[in-house]
Amino acid sequence: MMLELISHHLCPYVQRAAITLLEKNVAFVRVDVDLAKKPEWFKAISPLGKTPLLRIDGKDVIFESAVICEYLEETNQPPLHPSDPLARARHRGWIEFASATLNDIAGLYNAADETVFDQKRDALRAKIAQIENELGDGPFFAGSDFSLVDAAFGPTFRYFDTFDTFADLGVFDDRPKAFAWRRALADRPSVMAAVDAGYPARLAAFLTARGSYMSGLMTLT
Repeated sequence: MMLELISHHLCPYVQRAAITLLEKNVAFVRVDVDLAKKPEWFKAISPLGKTPLLRIDGKDVIFESAVICEYLEETNQPPLHPSDPLARARHRGWIEFASATLNDIAGLYNAADETVFDQKRDALRAKIAQIENELGDGPFFAGSDFSLVDAAFGPTFRYFDTFDTFADLGVFDDRPKAFAWRRALADRPSVMAAVDAGYPARLAAFLTARGSYMSGLMTLT
């Protein structure tokens, strides 16, 4: 099969699919689109107008990152879900938790004033505390085995690499397991390869252009 990952260069959900493909050593071609100026061919095949899409042999299209990752899990080795049904269900729940964390991150960088910014930062601290209580000895979510939960959190935690360059948010303070997990994911080859070398600069430019409270913090550095 020829697989095309239709993507946007900043989309964390695209990164989840790319990480899964890389972990399974599946060959694919990445096709970036400008979501601000969506081409007609993209609108024709994306029911929600979002990335990622996985196009198979130039015709069949799968949308939504969770569905793409589950399809790849069912069709390619090695498995990235646990074999036990209960553990697998719990992993799927934590993947959704990663999506909720991404929503709080978006709320943080879009916050119009300091009050809302602090509220979103506190919400993120609370989520990291929940993660801290769930983690074991690491280095990954379920121990030594890399899973789809890790594929979901790698792009989520990546935002903080940029945030840390201009502000001390304290989100990982007193959360040693969560911080160690963040560092282990950052060092994973598949997580590193899910973005290109220009990603940090593009993300910084995107955040600066938001006109938000965070944008103001960035201009002070």
